[in-house]
Amino acid sequence: MKKIPIIAIVVGVVLVLSLLALKMKTLAASKIHQVQVSEPVFAKSKDAPAGFDALLKSAVALGSQGELVKARDALRSIMAAYISSPGIGDVQKRLEDLNMKIMLSAINLADETTTREVAAGDSLSMIADEYHTTAEFIKKQNGLSSDVIRPGQRLRIWTGKFSVLIDKSQNLLVLKSNGEVVKSFRVSTGKSNITPVGNFKIINKLVKPTWAHDGKVIPPESPENILGTRWLGFNISGYGIHGTTQPESIGQQATAGCVRMLNNEVEELYDILPVNTEVTIID
Repeated sequence: MKKIPIIAIVVGVVLVLSLLALKMKTLAASKIHQVQVSEPVFAKSKDAPAGFDALLKSAVALGSQGELVKARDALRSIMAAYISSPGIGDVQKRLEDLNMKIMLSAINLADETTTREVAAGDSLSMIADEYHTTAEFIKKQNGLSSDVIRPGQRLRIWTGKFSVLIDKSQNLLVLKSNGEVVKSFRVSTGKSNITPVGNFKIINKLVKPTWAHDGKVIPPESPENILGTRWLGFNISGYGIHGTTQPESIGQQATAGCVRMLNNEVEELYDILPVNTEVTIID
């Protein structure tokens, strides 16, 4: 029998907990358990439960027809119902890709988007602050190549509240919107389990950060600067999420306590997350 992808198990469990939390908020703190897994796979398989392949094909067909929200909801249902099934890793990847596509589309969602008409004197940064988002994320949603906006222009704004869950035992970072899983990332956490556990907030953000180490200030361009291309600092001194010059370390407990990501992935996260985003770290 095929092994189950651990990243799919973790994200699937988080998804199930998010759904149950609508009825039972006390389940929000439930622990994510480790299961041995292999790489994500999907194929029509004798090991797959009855109905799994048909449901997935239906969800894929909805996406191909442009019914992105219906396809997303169908994939969420599969994740919840078939979390221990072979092929669930493929479902998870499809769901995450679809989540990102919807976030960056023109689709309006009652609980997660609004439309804002630009008024005289407005700027992207002002509008971003108004909706607790980022100017870069507004630009991506609306296909803007610069910060220039015009009175009367209508902007689509994602209003879902973002949060981050980091599971040290899995070296996994999960991005959520309104409590629903959006996307997951492999990360590195602290050696010997030293990354702190608890609830934190992002309080500062830096592009191409300098690194202060052993009394020296190491510039962003230096190969000795291990912070990579982005920094999202927590409200606990010296800790945060950052990029890397050591991509081979991702997925391991290898840092001095921070959460390390691939540069392209931390750049994606940086553009989405505003200051004051809540971050929860668990063992």
